[in-house]
Amino acid sequence: SDSDRDLVLRRIVELGDKKHTVVPEDLPMIIADVLKTPAELLLRVEAWRVSVARGEQPYAEVTLAHAGRTAKAEATGDGGYDAFMRAVAKAVRAFGLELPRLEDFRVRIPPGGRTEALVETLITWRLPGEGEGTFSTLGVDSDQMAAAVIATEKMLNAVAARAPRRKGAK
Repeated sequence: SDSDRDLVLRRIVELGDKKHTVVPEDLPMIIADVLKTPAELLLRVEAWRVSVARGEQPYAEVTLAHAGRTAKAEATGDGGYDAFMRAVAKAVRAFGLELPRLEDFRVRIPPGGRTEALVETLITWRLPGEGEGTFSTLGVDSDQMAAAVIATEKMLNAVAARAPRRKGAK
């Protein structure tokens, strides 16, 4: 549709603004990412920082925004994404949300082996409670960590959409 095409073109321009060259092999990942993005973000990852260095424990800071409020948290972890998710878990407590468990984490770069290639991160999540099942989120970016953050933000929005509204919440 025209609106879907406009979303894809907007994403290509965003990547170009970040000095990433989009090649034809990138288009399927961009299209899949854009079309699986919720129209309205209920919960946004406003800011994040992950530090990983040899000889130091990975560290992450995150700021989340939801329902007119923000929550900030920091954490360490076994790796950069683990530290990020630990910080997210702390921050979402302020919103009364329960995170699903990470079930599977896959990273793919299109054929060609370019170091500047787009990265596609597909994460499968298991919902809390018996019989709740799994769902997957997809993130695409020229940076591997950013692709994982995009996929995680989509998970957070799925969780926020399923959460019962608290009294007084908009």
